[in-house]
Amino acid sequence: MERLIDFSRDRQMLCGGCGRRFVVDLDWIDRWEQGGEKCPGCGLTCEHGDAPRVTVDPDDPALDDDRVATVSWYHTSTQPDWPTKDFDPAAVLTPETRRMMGGEQRVSAWAARQRAKALHIGTYEAAVHNMLRRIRDQADQRSQFYVYRVRLKPSVVVREGWLIDPSDFVGDVVLDEVCPPGVDVARYLNYHEDPGGLSLALGREAIAGVQQVPVPLPDAWDADWVREAVAALETASDAPVPATGKQARFIRPASPRAVLGRELAAALAGRLPANLRDQFKSTAAFAEGDDPARWARRTSALLDLIGNPTRVLSALGKAEHRQV
Repeated sequence: MERLIDFSRDRQMLCGGCGRRFVVDLDWIDRWEQGGEKCPGCGLTCEHGDAPRVTVDPDDPALDDDRVATVSWYHTSTQPDWPTKDFDPAAVLTPETRRMMGGEQRVSAWAARQRAKALHIGTYEAAVHNMLRRIRDQADQRSQFYVYRVRLKPSVVVREGWLIDPSDFVGDVVLDEVCPPGVDVARYLNYHEDPGGLSLALGREAIAGVQQVPVPLPDAWDADWVREAVAALETASDAPVPATGKQARFIRPASPRAVLGRELAAALAGRLPANLRDQFKSTAAFAEGDDPARWARRTSALLDLIGNPTRVLSALGKAEHRQV
């Protein structure tokens, strides 16, 4: 079952101070995070420990234990075979890195901790948000991403209720801590990606199969926008111009072409919901030496992932079902 995909939908808020539940849009949340809004019940702002926070929509079908395995779940990854069988996180470590980590015994312990981490799946919105976050925060600008539609085993045992986002500061969750013996899947309120949506922490054994397509999709760009952007970029100089003023020595020289590319990306980001704008601008940042046509096609296709999710769903519908 596909749930309605809506990056701009209103969110449920719950105040820890007065217990009031209310509905807001993403622009309200953006203003609230900057201290410009307060709880309509008790006046608490974001600076307070009991301030309002997003909470689960009571109409979310994933709250029904019997429907958790019937709805479509999503994940984005740079791994072309996620979830990888016999995952060995230490395989990519160089001998020098292994020495810096303290030797093979410590490397083995680290690898065991990595394998003990839960997998994460969530809404389509959360999967796209995760990809943008990784590109911005984890140097994955040049990486090929894949979006996965995940099908759970019908027999999965779902933990009762839902948890507040259990992730640590780097987004990790230890599987045994949220899925005790006899439990396969734990629901949690996602605060960071598709805030207010339900995501799942689970082990590989809970997944029946996946479908996968590389993103952004080929040819999924706005041809008119790409043509206009390329024409403008190719007429702008690519020679870096040193900054001027008191802070000039701290600012890297930028070419008029790169500056224009960033302005074009910012204009596209302005079309997006408030919680995606900064990440999209970072994801679509034009770098010195970028090919204008390649940059414009990729940037427009990234926007299409958000503005036209049916194109991705159609591609996934034609993709092979791979058993896990």
